[in-house]
This record gives sequence, C-alpha cells and structure tokens, in this order.
Amino acid sequence: MRTFFVVWAGQLVSLVGTNLTAFALSIYVFQQTGSVTQLAAVLLASHLPQLIITPFAGALVDRWDRRKAMILADAGAGIGTLVLIGFYLTDSLTVWNIAIAVAISGLFQAFQWPAYSAAMAVLVPQKQFGRASGLVQLADALGELGGPIIAGFVLAFSGIGLVFAIDVATFLVAVTTLLIVRFPKPAMTEAGAEGEGSLWHETKYGFQYLFARHGLFALLLVFGVVNFAFGFMGPLFVPLGLSLTNEAGLGTAFSISATGMLIGSVVASAWGGPKERVLGLVVGGALLGAAFAAIGFFPSIYWMTAVIFMGMLIVPTINATSQALWLAKVEADLQGRISAVRRFIAQAAIPIAYVLVGPLSDRVFEPLMANGGALSDSVGSVIGSGPGRGYALFFIVIGIMVMVAVAAAWMYPPLRHLERDIPDVVQQGTSQDPGSTVPEDSGV
Repeated sequence: MRTFFVVWAGQLVSLVGTNLTAFALSIYVFQQTGSVTQLAAVLLASHLPQLIITPFAGALVDRWDRRKAMILADAGAGIGTLVLIGFYLTDSLTVWNIAIAVAISGLFQAFQWPAYSAAMAVLVPQKQFGRASGLVQLADALGELGGPIIAGFVLAFSGIGLVFAIDVATFLVAVTTLLIVRFPKPAMTEAGAEGEGSLWHETKYGFQYLFARHGLFALLLVFGVVNFAFGFMGPLFVPLGLSLTNEAGLGTAFSISATGMLIGSVVASAWGGPKERVLGLVVGGALLGAAFAAIGFFPSIYWMTAVIFMGMLIVPTINATSQALWLAKVEADLQGRISAVRRFIAQAAIPIAYVLVGPLSDRVFEPLMANGGALSDSVGSVIGSGPGRGYALFFIVIGIMVMVAVAAAWMYPPLRHLERDIPDVVQQGTSQDPGSTVPEDSGV
C-alpha cells in the first residue's frame, strides 16, 4: 500500500486547499450579495458541469492510466484557481466571474473521484478496503478541519487573495506526489470485456450494470436523497452561521465541528466499518437525518457546532462502509465508470436543490419565521423567531425528509438483502506496468 499512502498524502494537502477556497468563496459571495440565491448559483456553477461530464469521465478513466487522470483533475482544478487569481488582480472578482472559474474547476474535478476510487481497487488489498476507505474519509476530515479555520482567519486578517495563493500551492503538492509514483493496470474481467466499445457504449454500460443490480441501484437512490438534503444545506450553513457569529467565529465553529469527522475517520480507518454493511448504512443515514433536523432547534452557535460535530462523527463510517461495499461488489476494471455513474445518480438532484434553496429560504422560510411572521408565534415559540430562524426551520424539514426516506428504503427487499444476493467480486490480480511500485505478487 506504499503507493496508496503517497497518493493519499498528496490528496490530503489538496483537500485542505479545496476546502479553504470553497469556504472563503461562500463567505465572500454571501457578504457581497446578502443573497442565498446568488450563493447557490455559484455552487450550481461548480456542480452542474461536473455532474454532466462525470459519466463520460468515468468511462475515460477506465481507458486511461488512472494516475494521469488524477493529475489532469488536480492540474485542471488549479487552473480554475488561477482564473480566480486573474479576476482578483484585475479587480473584477464578481459573482458571475467566480461562477466561471468554479465551473472550470468542476469540469476537471469530474475525473477526480472516479480515478481515485478506481486506483484504490488496484493499490489496496481486498481485505484492507474498509480501512483504506476510512483513510480517505480521514483526509476529507482533515480538509474539512483545516480549510474553514484557515479561511476564516485569512479573510479576517489578510484577504481572499492569500486564500487563492495557498490553494495553488496545495494543488502543486498533489500533482508532485502523483508524478513520483506509478499505478498497476487492472486485469481484464469478463464484465470489463463486455463493457468495452465506443465511449458512448462504455458510458451506457455503467448505467446498465447498475440497473441490473437492483439492490445497488436502490442504495444509490438513498444516497441521492441524502445528497439532495446536503444540496439544500450547503448554501444555508453560512447564512445560518453568520446570523449567530462573525467570519472568524464561523470558521472556528466549522473546524471544531470537523473534528467530529476527524475522530470518526480515525475510528473508521481502524475499524473498517460494520460487518453488516447495508444495515450500518441505513442506521447511519437515519442518525444523520436526525442530526440535520437538530441543527435548527436552538439559535446558538455552540449548539450548531455541537450538532454538526455529532453528524460529522457519523459521516466517515457511512462513506467508508459504502466505498468498501462498492469496491467489494464491482470488478476492478469497471471501477472508474461505475464510480462515475454512482456519483452521477447519487448527486443528480443536487442542482435542483441549488435552484430551489434560494427562493425557498429567502421568500418562504425566512418570512415565515421573521418577527411577526406566520409561524413566529407557533413554531417560533419552540425554535425562536427573527433573522436566521427560517434557515433553522429549513434544516428541520430537511432532516425529517432524510429519516423518512431511509426508513422507507429499508423496507425494500433487494436493498435489505443486497449483501446476500450480490456476491463479492473475486480479485484476479493486476497486469503490471513496467514502472509500477507494486510488485506482481502483491495480491492486489
């Protein structure tokens, strides 16, 4: 797993930079506009191009050297940050120019997760899938921990220009680590041979593969609901937080909350996740929905921080368990396109959430919970009324939606019996690249 650890370290540094810039841009856009709708528009600009190209990116990843695909993704995302620097230096850093830059980054990032996920299938022994997936979650947690607190203080004491400079440096580190390693090629499997053909055929095959496995497809739909909820919440965290504290305080709160993800990731990487993975995912999803709802109950940054901490404690085990499940059930030479189709289906509803969140929060939930609003005396007597409490009510509604969806999913037999009905893929070894650092008898 030596190559995996080198790659993991580089991606960890890159994640810190990515979270740093994302958090800083969210604060910058909301402070410049005071509009959740415009903040959501920037998030949509980042997400939509990435979502559209992802299925094709996955098919290309299965064709290409996965290391080179990751280099392309990191370098391309760095180009997006360089575009932001150009706008900043020419004093033209408007909301719509920011949208252009993040759209460029999003196009390249479409290759990132399919390539990274597919690389794990050939770099990590099968018995270590759970722990390796936990380490990936640990890197996410460290990025979530470091990015916001650094962004909050850099914005408060320097400015967004320094944020961009740090981000570029982190991309350079990630690319450098990828340049010094080599990845083995996955062995051809029967399913992989069946899926070969034109780019369109290979992309379509990824969907057909999942549609034929009803339990896996149902699991994706559950994650689709959870991600739909995250699509609503992403633009709401900053406005809700800023109604309770300032930029530095919000950055500190997010970083403290992210320690929950850090602790959960350490546990997931050491534990490897529950043996009954599907049951673990359903229970974890229900608990996550409860945490979403709890965010809105008290108008306190301390309460918000504590509840997000508890939610983030659960997320790494959910993600690591899911990733280990997919690595075990899908052939190595199909991992790129299946990872891409997974992401496409699970995140397809996020743009809808981004489109709806602004009008719903600014024109429905906030007016309902304003002082003197229609729900200020009833619901407001429980969660409070005034600025920001409409966002809080939105969180409660989202959390209830997730809990209902997860409970309904457990009632579907193909999902409940997924692990029994879909056997693990038997690892068949890998064909070796001449420059690979993984020996042929490594067992991966």
